[in-house]
Amino acid sequence: MQAREVKTIADAIALVEARRLTHVKVAVSDIDGILRGKYMSKEKFVSSLNSGLSFCNVVLGWDSNDQMYDNVKYTGWHTAYPDAQVRLLPDTCRDVPFEPGPDGDMLFFLGEFTGDAEAICPRTVLRRVLAKAGEMGFDALAALEYEFFMFKETPESVRAKGYRDLQTWSPGYFGYSTLRNSVNAEFYHELLQLCERMDMRIEGLHTETGPGVVEAALTVDEAGAMADKALLFKTFVKVLAQRHGLMATFMAKWSHDYPGQSGHIHLSLRNRKDRSSVFYDAKQPHAMSKTQRHFMAGMQRLMPEFMALYAQTVNSYSRMVPGYWAPLDATWGVENRTTALRLISGSEKSQRVEVRIGSADANPYLALAAALGSGLEGVAQGWEPEPVVDGNAYTQKFPPALALPLTLWESAQRLKASTAARDLFGDAFVEHYAATREWEERQFRRHVTDWELARYFEII
Repeated sequence: MQAREVKTIADAIALVEARRLTHVKVAVSDIDGILRGKYMSKEKFVSSLNSGLSFCNVVLGWDSNDQMYDNVKYTGWHTAYPDAQVRLLPDTCRDVPFEPGPDGDMLFFLGEFTGDAEAICPRTVLRRVLAKAGEMGFDALAALEYEFFMFKETPESVRAKGYRDLQTWSPGYFGYSTLRNSVNAEFYHELLQLCERMDMRIEGLHTETGPGVVEAALTVDEAGAMADKALLFKTFVKVLAQRHGLMATFMAKWSHDYPGQSGHIHLSLRNRKDRSSVFYDAKQPHAMSKTQRHFMAGMQRLMPEFMALYAQTVNSYSRMVPGYWAPLDATWGVENRTTALRLISGSEKSQRVEVRIGSADANPYLALAAALGSGLEGVAQGWEPEPVVDGNAYTQKFPPALALPLTLWESAQRLKASTAARDLFGDAFVEHYAATREWEERQFRRHVTDWELARYFEII
């Protein structure tokens, strides 16, 4: 049996035994979309498969720098950080190719929070939205594209340099470069093979515009599986890079000199009964069915309220400036890369919508939940989109209702006030997540930036 053939608890136990592993690796997603995990003995793993795993709930109560939130109800010093329950998921089993065991590679399993933590667990938030799609008779397919910068640096060197004067993997602007990917072919091939082995297959991989920047498009899959793959991809790209003495970052905008990094989402719906596309109608303009039109309308109308799920860090909003491929309004267009939503008109198989507003730093579970949930709400309500945008959206004026929030704080307030968000994701999640984004903004406000020093120190 291979790792991706594991479906049941019995399968998982049998494969661990067959490989004579003494330990396995397990992990869960925190609020920011960072994998938090550990090695677990075979005996503990088998027990946890059957009865669940206890995991300190601080994982849902701290930020990306392990600093505890002071403004959330779910957990904190006031609860003394008790354990939360985690369900290990046998069908997420994967090989870890660079960690050999006695008779095969180390095995890796994802988990998700249960019990009282289930209401705020990012993976289960998406699962609830997928269940809503199923109730409406739909299966959702998704594919994510990520841009990431590569550096000839290490975790030690970037800190020693104060994150300044970093050496990029390659120099200059050279998008779609055959030269660059041939010179660095060994790394590219190792990344492609790693993604094949770990079932997060790459459909396209190329250099993007900017020094050391790469774009990877993951192969389409069921939306829940795609979120798992995206989270694993972001993690193991960084792992592979560091094992080569390099670093990769998915930070939305690491330098004001270069373009930001996006995390584009491609979505389509299939009829659950016959797997036919519900977005495709050859008789309609651009082959856009009535269902797809309503879906687009929902994504458009709720995007300003859901921005905190697409752009989750203070840095995410540094990317949202004119002319850098990050739209500033909830617009849509046909094959238009200046709008927030891009209708991709094609065949019954390829008809879809691309969400272009998301940044590479977003938690894929939450970004997908926002995109799918808002679209489903549009279908349920029968909403109609605003007029299609032709030409450059950056130079046009749009109704104030389409304006996107341009700070994390404003995004958190819009999310808290959103009735649709509470209906789709639950009050507990909205309150908790919005509070974590407010915390993130407050941490930023405590610090003085280099820009402020250079601008004000002497002159003002």
